[in-house]
Amino acid sequence: MTEDISPQAETPQPAPGKGTLLPGIAGIALYMLFMAFINAFGALRGMFRTPAANYSILAVCTLLALGVFGLLRMRRWGWALVLGGAIFMALGDGLFFKMTHQPFFAIRAALDMVFFLYLVRTEVRDRMR
Repeated sequence: MTEDISPQAETPQPAPGKGTLLPGIAGIALYMLFMAFINAFGALRGMFRTPAANYSILAVCTLLALGVFGLLRMRRWGWALVLGGAIFMALGDGLFFKMTHQPFFAIRAALDMVFFLYLVRTEVRDRMR
């Protein structure tokens, strides 16, 4: 009636706590920050068709940059802003691909969709504070 308790079988694995940063989140944050800066620079130079488009893209890029810093601090509002930015960038790049038929936009849309799907995973959502 002796129980064989081996250390490997009974050692509980520590659950990852809230607020710990995953490497994928850091990579997504760098990409989104880069895209926000590139599009903001283009809006400041007037590269989009109308002044209203330039101002709206500048506002969206500002929200995306704020969301990136919130995501790096593992805040739920930062996660939500970056999640919205990822899905809208994927939809926008898909639309540009449909209009121009340039493969660059299809690749970028697929990459943005992969980032969106990574961010909606349960283990990523559970780490947000």
